[in-house]
This record gives sequence, C-alpha cells and structure tokens, in this order.
Amino acid sequence: MLNNLPHTVTLGTRASGLARWQTEHVINLLKDTHPHLDARTQLITTRGDQILDKPLPLIGGKGVFTAELEAALHHHEIDFAVHSLKDLPTENPEGLTIGAIPMRGNAGDALVSRNGYKLATLPQGATIGTSSRRRAAQLLHRRPDLWIIEIRGNVDTRLRKALDKEGDYDAIVLALAGLERLGLAESITEKLSLDDMLPAPGQGALAVQCRDDGEVLAWLAPINHPATAVTVTAERAFLASLGGGCSLPVASYGEIQEGKLYLRGRITAPDGRKQIDVVGESTVEIGAAKELGTELAQLALGKGAAALLETSM
Repeated sequence: MLNNLPHTVTLGTRASGLARWQTEHVINLLKDTHPHLDARTQLITTRGDQILDKPLPLIGGKGVFTAELEAALHHHEIDFAVHSLKDLPTENPEGLTIGAIPMRGNAGDALVSRNGYKLATLPQGATIGTSSRRRAAQLLHRRPDLWIIEIRGNVDTRLRKALDKEGDYDAIVLALAGLERLGLAESITEKLSLDDMLPAPGQGALAVQCRDDGEVLAWLAPINHPATAVTVTAERAFLASLGGGCSLPVASYGEIQEGKLYLRGRITAPDGRKQIDVVGESTVEIGAAKELGTELAQLALGKGAAALLETSM
C-alpha cells in the first residue's frame, strides 16, 4: 500500500441493489490490491432517486444521479464515489476527477417481455417502457408503430412492472450489465443487437470518482482497466463534442480489435424518423481516443445532427 493514505476509506453509493453491487465490486477490487484496507460504504440519496414521477430530463437530466455524491466528496464526507459511468456528466467538477474505470461489463441493452416477444415480433402498437430518450428514439426508428411509455425506478421495480400480468407494458428495455450483475439474466427475452440499439456512452462501465489528488490517483491506478478507459474515453468525447448530456438520444460504442480502436456513433431523432450513424478508427491511446470521438461528432454535425439534438432539448 502506498504511504500517506488511510487504511480506512469510505465509498459513497446510491441505495439501489445495483448501486450497492457496483460498490461492493469496487471494494473487492481494491482489497485485491490493498489487502489490509478497511472499506466502508455510505448510502446517499440523489435527486434522481427521490423524484420518480417525472421524466429524467424534466428534473435536471445532467448530474441527476451524481450531484449529491460529488457534494459528499467535496465536503470530505466520503473518499470515493462509485457511479455507473453513463450517468456521470462528461465534464469533471472542479477539484474532482475519475480515479479509475474498472473492466467493463456487457455494454448492450436487453428486451424483457412477459409474453416472450422480441423486437421483431412485438404486436402492432405494442407498449414499451423506457425512461431513456436514446432507447425510445432507436426503438421508434426500427418500429415506428410502437407506443413508448415512461418507466422509472430501480431494476427490480421496472422488472416487476414489466412482468406483471395486469401491467401496462408489453416489454421494457434495460441495460444488460445491470441484469447480469444482479443475477437476473434469466428474465432477458432478447439481447438487442448493436444495429438495433447502440448503447449510451460508457454503458456497462463503472467510474470511481475522487478528489483530484496525485497520491489517491496512484493508489487507485491498479484497479483501472486501460482498454476500457480508452474505449469509454472515445465514447464520452463523442457525446461531449455534441454538447449533450446523458438524457439526449446520443449513442456510441467503442471496441478494440487487432490493435486498433473502432468507434461507432449515433444520433436519432426523438420520433425515430431520422438516424445518423458515423464510424471511425484510431490508435489505442487516450489522446487518440479523445480526438476520434471529437472527429466523429464533427462528422455527425456535418450530417445534420444539430437539428436532431435541438428537437430533443
């Protein structure tokens, strides 16, 4: 263990089952490197957890699941905050930074239907539950007949609503990683292809946020996964260069193949009628990844992405 750092650390987390799993996962990674570490958790309720009867963009969108955790870091109430990276704004607040991005889970999305429907077999005018504009837009691009209904709550709550025989939903869309992490993969009806549903920037990855301190960053470095960090850097640069937040219908996914980074980006009109796809490649380096994300965003803007994003505001 590095010198001048405490043997006891406090990790801030939201109270949902998935958030606690993610925090315990980070604690286990830390203990693998620092066996004598005493890690404690502190539950923190965010604005996004408190307000469940309104769509996310109407209650703030940007930082709605992260602001309270970041405030706890600023006030030294916690040492680290564990986030789903897709919920974290692309700009670091003053004095804070992402100290580590562990190995990514499954980045894709899944369809869950109590009647076993897949995207192609859903009946005409079927009702689909999602709180994500990105998911809603891409669903409508593939199936303009679908009826999209807002659904909020943690994974367990949304699953319960989806599987209720008296419920309002023919299907819902959830992140694959969350279902797998909670041992709920058996509920998946269909793993959606990247052509049908490109994920949110950073989806499936975790971020360990901390105060911007060199010794702390060195201490967290062993649990950082370089390949994941490179791919999500490109994805988040694409989003940042479009000037958007996590509530906009922007999707991107990077992967490393044969020593190169490949990035796909997508912007979809809210009604699904128009979709812009861009692709590119670069070397596997953080700087090159940022440049690639920025270049693809400029390419998308040249194809009319700004007009699609304005209709989503």
